[in-house]
Amino acid sequence: MVDKALFSYLEEFVTPIRRQKFIDILNKRTKHFTVVLEDVYQMHNTSAVIRSCDVFGVQQAHAIEVQHKNILDKEIAMGAQKWVDLQYHSSAETCIGVLREKGYQIIATTPHNNSCLVEDFDITKKSALFFGSERDGVSDDVMKQADGFIKIPMVGFTESLNISVSAAIILQSVTSKLRNSTVDWKLTAAEVELQRFIWMQRSIKSIDAILERYYEDGAK
Repeated sequence: MVDKALFSYLEEFVTPIRRQKFIDILNKRTKHFTVVLEDVYQMHNTSAVIRSCDVFGVQQAHAIEVQHKNILDKEIAMGAQKWVDLQYHSSAETCIGVLREKGYQIIATTPHNNSCLVEDFDITKKSALFFGSERDGVSDDVMKQADGFIKIPMVGFTESLNISVSAAIILQSVTSKLRNSTVDWKLTAAEVELQRFIWMQRSIKSIDAILERYYEDGAK
C-alpha cells in the first residue's frame, strides 16, 4: 500500500525526466518470469545475473542461501541492485513454497537430461527459472520438485556455460518471446505505483533525512 501523500512529497525530489524514465521502464517490466539463484558462491556471478534481470525487464529475483551468502558487487551489478527486487531464502523448500503460492511453476536449468530447448520453451505459464551453484548446478531437491527443465543447445566439447552467461541467454530468449506474445505479462497498475514509490526512495540522496523531516513536519 502506497502512502499517497508521501509519494507526492518524494516526487518533488525527483526530476520530471527521471519520473518519466521510471514509468517508461516499468511499462516493460514483468513478474511473469522470475530468477532463482541457488547457493551461488561467486559474488560476480550473482551480481551479473541481477544485472541481466534488469536489462531484460525481470523485476524480481530470489537467492537461496544454504552454504553461501549472495552478496552483490556494485561494480558488476552496475546499479541493478536498486531496480531489481532480490528476495532471500534460507532453503530451497522455503523458496519453492513461496513461489508456488504466487502461481509459479518451477523450472530447473540443466543440460544433463531431456530438458526443453530454450527456443521451444512454453512462455505462457508463470515460471521461476532456477540456476544452481557453479560447481554442482541445481540441487537434487530442486530437480525432484521441478515442473520442467530447460537448457541451452550446445555443439562444442564443453557441455556447460558460466551461470551468468546461461542466465543472460535464457532471459533474452524467453522475455523476447513473451513480449511478442498475447500473454498478459505486464505489471498491474498497483504494482507499477508501488515500484515507483520504492525506486524513488532508492534513488533520492539523503532519503533518511528527508523522510525524518517529512514525518517531523507531519507531527506538528
